[in-house]
Amino acid sequence: MKRWRTKVASMLAGLLLLMQFGGYIVAAEPDDPAAAAGDGQRITIVHVNDMHSRVEESGSSIGYARLSSFIKDLKASNPNTLVLDAGDTLHGQTIANLVRGESIVRIMNEIGFDALTSGNHDYNYGSDRLLELAGMASFPVLGANVYKANGERFLEPYVIKEVGGLSIAIFGLATPETLYKTHPNNVKGLTFADPVAEAQQMVDELSGRADIIIALSHLGLDASSRDTSLKVAEQVPGIDIIIDGHSHTLLENGLVEGDTLIAQTGEYGEHIGVIELTIEEGRLSGKQARLVTREEAESIVPDPAVLDIINEVKTEQEEVLSEVVGMTAVDLNGERDYVRTGETNLGNLITDAMLDETGADVAITNGGGIRASIPAGDITIGQVITVLPFGNYIQTKYVTGAQLKAALEHGVGSYPDSLGAFPHVAGMKFKFDAGKPKGERVHSVMIKGTPLDVKKSYLLATNDFMAAGGDAYDMLGAPPIVNDYSSLEEALIRYIQKVGRVNAKVEGRIVVDAFAPKQPPVSKPAPAKPVTEKPVQEQPVKTYTVKKGDTLWKIAKMHNTTWQKLQKINKIKNPDRIYPGQKIILP
Repeated sequence: MKRWRTKVASMLAGLLLLMQFGGYIVAAEPDDPAAAAGDGQRITIVHVNDMHSRVEESGSSIGYARLSSFIKDLKASNPNTLVLDAGDTLHGQTIANLVRGESIVRIMNEIGFDALTSGNHDYNYGSDRLLELAGMASFPVLGANVYKANGERFLEPYVIKEVGGLSIAIFGLATPETLYKTHPNNVKGLTFADPVAEAQQMVDELSGRADIIIALSHLGLDASSRDTSLKVAEQVPGIDIIIDGHSHTLLENGLVEGDTLIAQTGEYGEHIGVIELTIEEGRLSGKQARLVTREEAESIVPDPAVLDIINEVKTEQEEVLSEVVGMTAVDLNGERDYVRTGETNLGNLITDAMLDETGADVAITNGGGIRASIPAGDITIGQVITVLPFGNYIQTKYVTGAQLKAALEHGVGSYPDSLGAFPHVAGMKFKFDAGKPKGERVHSVMIKGTPLDVKKSYLLATNDFMAAGGDAYDMLGAPPIVNDYSSLEEALIRYIQKVGRVNAKVEGRIVVDAFAPKQPPVSKPAPAKPVTEKPVQEQPVKTYTVKKGDTLWKIAKMHNTTWQKLQKINKIKNPDRIYPGQKIILP
């Protein structure tokens, strides 16, 4: 296993780098002012999670260059600063994917990260590549609960940092969902052990050697997940802080469970997490979490060194990525909240391309694999790769109608909660009743205009991730593969080139039943004495003002209704297009 060694700035020779118990200790010098303990001392932790290689700033993302300046300025004023990343960092955008993560490691090295935990998407290039990237990094990539087939740990379990005269242990936890939230081949031969058991083992091992214990976890807080950071906090005492990722949860001031502070920054570098630790008499006496917003970061001058790296990588990639393959007359919606809860025009375009590529009867792809939108105008290769960054290829299988229906049931089982497994389809239409139990929701399935026959065999085109049972599509994993085809992005590029001008629409391929509450039986009232009719006062119309980041689905969920109902009463032609300041009439 690779042993990582930190470069510690020193005025004296003889740095101590101690390898112990499968982890490692980075020891600061006693005479270093950064290591001097004292009452009222402050230790700062800067953290991010689920960056998904959002390197450049945007309307919502702070970007790595401003993040770097923020961190370097903070370290200048307080050398007792740690910088941590809770995973899903190395993969996602074109700038990372074309060089299989190397560009992200270069940037993180320049910024000065102290540790990264392995998120499920950090395995998307394969486990061997993750080890290669860890070898390029000037910081450890952690994963205490990730094991090889021979029982050895695949990654370093922890690192101990000497900061401000205190020993701070940081151990990593990866989500067991990685087994089906990356392609199974990417983690072949690896086991993701129970995070609670591994966390307890880490606390038992480190509690006598560290003053502060931090879990750097990629577990998340989703109620639908079996393994969460909250579960670890509840069941494993002795963890001071859990810096978390995976669920893209925004915790403005953290979440406290017992004596453990859980912190998470949302997603895509839209916020920077800051935790302030107060030290009294050589012991941790206080901890407080906060977030730096995109607006607050606006005044930060971007770090020229990071900008140079970004520009160098982009220049190398520009010629290939800028090639125009077609154009779209409409915005193609790949926004997370939409593709994980319903039909979108981009999902339809992708599955249409899958049918065109394979000649299959039907196509299904998962919403979690659609990672970005494409605005109206020219479509470039770079944009397509950003939408479909995983390098998944298309496979065909013969499945029964019963297996197909089971797949649809699984895909809509968490609705209205968003789910990466939500299906986008071509060659078929179906409806589902969200008021019914999971597994009993789907009905009116039509295959090319004919009702689904549960006993009939259909040729299905899907991505290799789902074909291997990924996203818990176990029912699709069993049938043998009929044929392999090109990657999803290559098929989409060819289809766009063939079509030329894209005008994809939401067509009603997936319809959520809108049902009214049952009315009690009407009984005839007894004759009443005539009364003088009073004028009825008109009730004020309830409205909601759209805020940045809102979607029609989000607004509907907030007000206990459906996005279809909001679309109808507001006469919204395109439910994918609402804008800040717009007034939405509520039922």
